[in-house]
Amino acid sequence: VQLVESGGGSVQAGGSLRLSCQVSGYTVKDHCMAWFRQAPGKEREKIANINSAATTWHTNSVKGRFIISRDNGANTLYLQMNNLQLEDTGTYFCAGGPWGYCKDDDSYRGQGTQVTVSS
Repeated sequence: VQLVESGGGSVQAGGSLRLSCQVSGYTVKDHCMAWFRQAPGKEREKIANINSAATTWHTNSVKGRFIISRDNGANTLYLQMNNLQLEDTGTYFCAGGPWGYCKDDDSYRGQGTQVTVSS
């Protein structure tokens, strides 16, 4: 199983980015997939996930600004990030679990992509 993130970068506050996670050796639509982030000096936190039924969950700090989605044909997971704030700075990781429901949804992880938000 290989997960490769892309789409990170530097953006001003209020801007947008879309992260992608290309997955191989594993079928995105059949498993729970998630996005995590780790801010400097802080613990890794889960910010969104999507199960095999396409039911999504977003943590409160990103709700209304970020949207997790997937493209079944491309076997790719996405995170659309709008109205980015300084506190969104960090390394973003995609991850997947062994089941369609969301438990142990970080069994497989990518290497991460850096997002830096400046004022």
